[in-house]
Amino acid sequence: MGADRPTEPETYESQVVVRRRSPRRVLKGFLFLVCSGIVLGVVVYSPLFSVREVRVLGNHYMPKEDICRVAGVYPGVPLFQVRTAEMAQLLMKDLRVEQAVVRRSLPSTLEIQVTERRPVATVDCDFGYVDLDREGTVIDAYKTLKKMSIPMITGIKLTDIYIGDTTTDENLKAALVYLYAMKPETNGQISEVSLKNPNDVMAYTTGGVQIRLGRLERLEEKAHLTDSFIVDLEVTKRPVEYVDFKFTAPFIKIKQ
Repeated sequence: MGADRPTEPETYESQVVVRRRSPRRVLKGFLFLVCSGIVLGVVVYSPLFSVREVRVLGNHYMPKEDICRVAGVYPGVPLFQVRTAEMAQLLMKDLRVEQAVVRRSLPSTLEIQVTERRPVATVDCDFGYVDLDREGTVIDAYKTLKKMSIPMITGIKLTDIYIGDTTTDENLKAALVYLYAMKPETNGQISEVSLKNPNDVMAYTTGGVQIRLGRLERLEEKAHLTDSFIVDLEVTKRPVEYVDFKFTAPFIKIKQ
């Protein structure tokens, strides 16, 4: 008998099974894409998902209307077409805003969270008034004095200064240090700081009580003393004529 001839191994090509896509499967995939596109279009352009409410959080000084205008928020815009990152960048270009986050809230609300640069004082200038932050940077300017929620620094007038500029006046910057070091609620109880005599600086509460600060030194200490004095003044309701912080031991003069 003859020897069996060895079987030749199958080649790779002979092992490949060619599979053709079923026309039905291709059609299902196409229909799925079409339906997904329709659903996406309905979600994006449906009036149900349009901006009907703008919620602004964190603003104390900057009006909501200004925030919406700077961000470019318009009612009726499809919510999913709002470019939240671009809106946040637009807001942070405004000197009054330090940080901003814009979020969508279904079905029709846009939420804007801002962290403001805190205005510390208002100062007279050659074209009106400016608001300064703790570093002496102008963060707002206007021609007519508006309702004051922050102290006015008097005895000085700024010239040739605009939004974004920073004052170089050392006495003014020192007064800003004093005002920023106190609590925000105390700051709101101070109506004026007079720099008419830098060696004998005076501050006044909204109730007309004089605070004698003396020289522009020990400013943070004097700010904390002012905090305590304002709280005590509200609690005791004493008829105070003035308080003197020139020396380490404060002196309170009661009205006769």
